[in-house]
Amino acid sequence: MSKIAYDPVKDRFASQIRHGHFLRTVFYRLLDMFFLRGWYVRDILRKLWRDHYKNSKQWKLLDAGCGFGQYDSFLLRSFSNVSIKSVDVKEDYLSDCRNYFKKEMAQDRIKFDYADLLEFHQEPEFDAALCVDVLEHIEDDVRVMTNIANSLKDGGHFVMHSPSHIAGEDAGEDEFFVEEHARAGYSKEELEEKLRKAGFKSVDIKYTYGTFGHAGWVILIKYPMLWLTRAGLAVMPVLFLYYLITLLPGLFLLRLDMMSKNDVGAGICALAQK
Repeated sequence: MSKIAYDPVKDRFASQIRHGHFLRTVFYRLLDMFFLRGWYVRDILRKLWRDHYKNSKQWKLLDAGCGFGQYDSFLLRSFSNVSIKSVDVKEDYLSDCRNYFKKEMAQDRIKFDYADLLEFHQEPEFDAALCVDVLEHIEDDVRVMTNIANSLKDGGHFVMHSPSHIAGEDAGEDEFFVEEHARAGYSKEELEEKLRKAGFKSVDIKYTYGTFGHAGWVILIKYPMLWLTRAGLAVMPVLFLYYLITLLPGLFLLRLDMMSKNDVGAGICALAQK
């Protein structure tokens, strides 16, 4: 059986949701529900806003590698004082986001621009930057981290998530999930060293997708994604019945992961400060 690369599958999803505002909104909510990395990232952003930016007139944030724009949707819904510059290398994704966020763009709350993070040069104007599951795709990751750090004000914060160094074995024999990565992922020690080399002083790092999170990922994401890519839409009735049985247990496992202190996990997130 020939392998199917993960990025084209994501592109296929993008093509299905680009034509309807309601459908894209539903898609965002499903991403929020099913992907544990988003649970961690949103939790960090809420705490960051509450502890540092709640009383600021404007919270200026960079979304470095916005993808579908689901984190931009969360930020705009959750924080009335946030102002976002969202960048990506995929022009079609950016166009889709501009179309969806027309109202917020007219209010000057968000702007979408093309940017190669390896060549990203910006004056230090942002209070915070977000980079979710992007760095593992880039060979010269320290250069990207440095470019992001240079765009932050002194004391600015950087929130990131990536696969960890055990992500390859977590995916098992299905390289579908990791074959397009420049590296398997990061250990705590490696990530801290690279963040400090890029100019960040304070670094708080934790593993995600531990024992419980991995089990939830297998149930909610891994096998359904493989079935969809190999059998196509014909598997949808089976998936509907499958999720009737597995949805609540899978979500419970994700919640347990959030409540656990993972000694190791297939994902890793960090909050760093310049």
